[in-house]
Amino acid sequence: MSSPALGPLQFRIATEADIDALVRLINAAFLVERFFIEGDRIQAAAIQQLLATGWFLAGYDDDSIRGCVYIEPRGERAYLGLLSVHPERQRSGLGSRLVAAAEERVLASGIRYLDLRVVNLRQELPDFYRKRGYVITGTSPVPVDVKTKQPCHFINMSKALGPV
Repeated sequence: MSSPALGPLQFRIATEADIDALVRLINAAFLVERFFIEGDRIQAAAIQQLLATGWFLAGYDDDSIRGCVYIEPRGERAYLGLLSVHPERQRSGLGSRLVAAAEERVLASGIRYLDLRVVNLRQELPDFYRKRGYVITGTSPVPVDVKTKQPCHFINMSKALGPV
């Protein structure tokens, strides 16, 4: 079954008023990780904390958030994480559009590099990001407070934005 075609989609920075919608979206998008992680992916308090250090770019139509990605500036680098697309919109190109829009905004703010981490058990993710110019830079452990059902680690990836 193919995903619905993307209609008019707009991007905006999410606000505190969007926290509940972001929680629902992220948890629905990350249901695919239930085979190795216990419980919900995120809670409202965690999004509140993330908003204190970064921002979520939200893709929406008809006033409903269909996808989001988190960006946290860190000097000349930024962290990209929590790329989330509503299950009904997955495989529609929305994830790629969100990453591209986030990269444009980050580069326009003067940040030169984007870093991210993907869990090694999500074998499709390194290829998704490689196709968008990210390269593997190493690995790191999953935090001990994350309850996993099987051993896993992060694959770290980075991308230079624009001419270096």
